[in-house]
Amino acid sequence: MGSRIHVKMCLSRAFLTGWALLLVHLLCPEAVPISIDKTKVKEAENQPEEPPASVDTGLHYDRYLREVIDFLEKDQHFREKLHNTDMEDIKQGKLAKELDFVSHHVRTKLDELKRQEVSRLRTLIKAKQDLEGGNDIAVDHQALLKQFEYLNHMNPHTFEVDDLDRLIKSATNDLENYDKERHEDFKKYEMMKEHDRQVHLKTLDEDERKKEEEHYEEMRKKHADHPKVNHPGSQNQLKEVWEEGDGLDPEDFDPKTFFNLHDTNGDGFFDEQELEALFTKELEKIYDPTNEEDDMVEMEEERLRMREHVMNEVDTNKDRLVSLDEFLVATKKKEFLEPDSWETLEQNQAYTDEEMREFEEHLAQQEQDLNQRAVDLQKQRDELQRQQEQLNAQKIELQQAVEHMERIKTQKIDPPPEVHVEGNAIPEIHAVDDQLAFEHEAQSQGHQDAPRHPQETLQEHHEQQNQDPQTHQDAPPGHQDVAQGQHTLP
Repeated sequence: MGSRIHVKMCLSRAFLTGWALLLVHLLCPEAVPISIDKTKVKEAENQPEEPPASVDTGLHYDRYLREVIDFLEKDQHFREKLHNTDMEDIKQGKLAKELDFVSHHVRTKLDELKRQEVSRLRTLIKAKQDLEGGNDIAVDHQALLKQFEYLNHMNPHTFEVDDLDRLIKSATNDLENYDKERHEDFKKYEMMKEHDRQVHLKTLDEDERKKEEEHYEEMRKKHADHPKVNHPGSQNQLKEVWEEGDGLDPEDFDPKTFFNLHDTNGDGFFDEQELEALFTKELEKIYDPTNEEDDMVEMEEERLRMREHVMNEVDTNKDRLVSLDEFLVATKKKEFLEPDSWETLEQNQAYTDEEMREFEEHLAQQEQDLNQRAVDLQKQRDELQRQQEQLNAQKIELQQAVEHMERIKTQKIDPPPEVHVEGNAIPEIHAVDDQLAFEHEAQSQGHQDAPRHPQETLQEHHEQQNQDPQTHQDAPPGHQDVAQGQHTLP
């Protein structure tokens, strides 16, 4: 198998065990040749080997990590140093100093990868600010980039020794805590499941609650009623895989042959994924996805427990890999030949009573905070509704005022009607005009006569006009009002 393909095969699982392990596997040795009884094992047809699909680490910088490794692997000097560097030296950052000696082409590509990663992080920061409603707030990218410890944010343009050192330490630390975080997540899952069950019981009456409790106990007993589970990594457990999985005679069990049969990527190591595959037969004894009483989340936790146990027993150099030598040494130990019984999850509660109490208190506080938040939101909603009602009322008043003004504009006053006397049009004189003329005439006489009733004076005035129409008719047009004593208003 070519070096390039072999490296890629080693990459697939190493991402899950950390950067340091990944670097070590870049030059992992070829698989140890084995001799298999060809009468019992069907010879596989010769087919071109392909690298297995890469497994996502789950890290938010997974792609960046992969691309950096891919280009470092291309440099011959770096590969040689990696081959001669101790695991602890890698973790302490000694390998990172070798970055100064890689080729210019590789360094240029690493610079480009870092610039792309910094740009990606800035885009994520800006998107988060937008979601939180901070569109108008200036974003200090340099300050926010400090939270990403796997790169040097003070130098966003070039990939330096410090960047490689940060990447090694961050990935190693993050992935070493992977199992711990999974255990914590499972513990919370189990406590929430019990919490929900207790809440449901409180909603039932006494008879229903009794039936529910009886059903729960029945499911627990049914789940616990399964065949004996072999101790993970023991001779009995591996022989069962040899017989049922590989179809070989248990009397011919050979540890070295078994190791090479199940070293699926041929790198000379059992990694975590390959170890977990060995426990499938044991897990099938306990869990069936079609059974109501079997929880598949618990099955994965059981698989994790089995893998961790074997790693603790067999992985003597703590590199999270089992080499052939480590495996062969473990098969000679008493724990392998005469193991203790294995206690499954139903025999080991995932949480303590104290942890459950604290979890319940935390949930109660969360519920109280949510209720208070709901009250505050309701108050805000009521206030907004009140303001909206005020705005609607003001809008109606404004609309009514506009309509009133429009009606005033559209209303027109008709001109006064004309009175025709002997063919001449004489404007109608209104009572107001008569009153004004009377007052004016009284003033012109200097109040010589005694005051009379206004109606009598008006009547006399009209009689005088009727007796001397010629005077008015002979007056030039437009001067009739003057001759009449200016009866009309200016």
